[in-house]
Amino acid sequence: MVHTYPAGVLDIPRSARLAAWGSAWLRGRASTAGVLRAVSGDDEPHTVSPDAALDAQPADLEALLTALREAGVPGLRVVLPVPGDPVGLPGPPGFNALALEAGECVLTAGGPALGAVPEVVDFGSDWEPGHTVTWQLRQVREQAVPPSASLGEAERALREGLLAATAALDRLDVAALPPDAAEQLRRMRQAELPTGALPAGTPPRSLQVLATAGRLRAVLSLAARDDGAAVNAYEAGERARTIRELDAVCRHAVVAAVNTACAHLT
Repeated sequence: MVHTYPAGVLDIPRSARLAAWGSAWLRGRASTAGVLRAVSGDDEPHTVSPDAALDAQPADLEALLTALREAGVPGLRVVLPVPGDPVGLPGPPGFNALALEAGECVLTAGGPALGAVPEVVDFGSDWEPGHTVTWQLRQVREQAVPPSASLGEAERALREGLLAATAALDRLDVAALPPDAAEQLRRMRQAELPTGALPAGTPPRSLQVLATAGRLRAVLSLAARDDGAAVNAYEAGERARTIRELDAVCRHAVVAAVNTACAHLT
């Protein structure tokens, strides 16, 4: 799940925002009001639903951050899993299932092993959308932090993935989009990160990788709405596989960009 932003502004997963801004807050690099504004965006104020086994029972984001600081948590990190690509999920199975359904989660990077998954409920209309968000806070298994791609590796993978996907789609002659999608595609390719996407002090390279991955994910979301010019099941399947593979490259790049930023906010 992601925020809904105006045209020309990239979507950033809520868990990515909480990991980055929460890490900055835990290290005294961001104000409480700044974190709440950055993470919640246009949502209704976020709430927290903790596991009954936890000693701390935070009811909202401010209380959650306070509880994490009091527990000695030095920072946070993001995971963006999907079925078939659960890299970074710690278990137990119940938590992993929540994170896979949401496509995102936040984990503590040190201190008590905790994870939080945003549960999003949409309301309103297409013209005036609204979202309520409840963070499901759970104990997770202790685990060594899995190595993530460096920013250099993420940039290289984005370039190589885009070239490979473009070649594959061209070869299959299924890259066509409906005529009315041309303007949407142009806006997506020129979209920028929202103001305050990540805290002050974030390495510029993290922002660059995050923006590139965000643009590609936006384009992929448009391409995935139909089968393009595919004329048979094989072509449609190949097109879908190519889109999934490039989306995985984008997700891993977002994780690398955000977790590198979290590590540098000292």
